[in-house]
Amino acid sequence: MYRAGFVFNLTGRRKKEEHGNMYMYIKKAEKKDLDVLANAAATCFPAAEAASKERIEGRLSVYPDYFWIGRDEFHELVCYAAGPVTKEGTLTDNMYADPSVHDPNGDWQMIFSLCTMPEYRHKGMAALLLQRVISQAEEAGRKGVVLACKEHMIPYYERFGFVNEGLSESKHGGATWYQMRLTFDEDYYLARMFQVSDNPDDNIQAIENAVWNLLC
Repeated sequence: MYRAGFVFNLTGRRKKEEHGNMYMYIKKAEKKDLDVLANAAATCFPAAEAASKERIEGRLSVYPDYFWIGRDEFHELVCYAAGPVTKEGTLTDNMYADPSVHDPNGDWQMIFSLCTMPEYRHKGMAALLLQRVISQAEEAGRKGVVLACKEHMIPYYERFGFVNEGLSESKHGGATWYQMRLTFDEDYYLARMFQVSDNPDDNIQAIENAVWNLLC
């Protein structure tokens, strides 16, 4: 299936990400980040959709390695992403409610939240964070990444290679959601072969990696 406008950041594995004149450090969340994460959720999402502090705490206690936090040079929260790994490839409401669905040996990286604080929006920060999540899911040998988004966000996620699978089973927060899936398949690796980086060495390495994955 063709993935329109596929964009890939070949340098997304660096701990320090740069976009224009902005810098962002990506780290895994810790218990001490709970209040900041709860505030971000309340700021970024409508009340019916925002995860409560208690729910975030429950998720953080089960899968802390699957909370990614981006902070600026002043250590202020820029954005965060979070979600469990599951064997099931369809995102359901039960996954939001029950952290025990997380299986570190699962096939699919789910993304429940991709949240950017208002003052950092439209600066490419969420894209850098999402690329980090994708990269780590690929490195971990997952089949791909799954998320649910609202209709107006579908083109945004298509830029990263996600495919719209139609209406999601999830009715989270009473909203209408569309399930988006990025599968690490032949199309994905072929798309990577044609990405261009400012660093020629990155381009060579990307092509070598893509060919290797196609042959294996």
